[in-house]
Amino acid sequence: MLEYLIDISAMVFASIGAAIILYGGALAAINTLKFEIKRTSLDYHDIRRDFTHKIIFGLDFLIASDILKTIVAPTQDEIILLGAIVGIRTILGYFLGKEAVEFDN
Repeated sequence: MLEYLIDISAMVFASIGAAIILYGGALAAINTLKFEIKRTSLDYHDIRRDFTHKIIFGLDFLIASDILKTIVAPTQDEIILLGAIVGIRTILGYFLGKEAVEFDN
């Protein structure tokens, strides 16, 4: 029962993370089109900053999902694989975070 609950929770977190990233990408694409067509007050700097923040937020949910999966991972290979995925996502989030700070300055 606990494994099922953790699996469902991990899937929900992964889905939320993916949805946030997809939403950010769609919003960035729409805002880019608006900028190109109408030359709105947004510029690429603002669009890219907002998209970067959405990616970082989505990655946080994906990392949480991966952490939940390690709770029920029965084999050492799965734990190593999930550890590598979390490591890659954490490094990606770190560098995107540095980029976001540069945008804010």
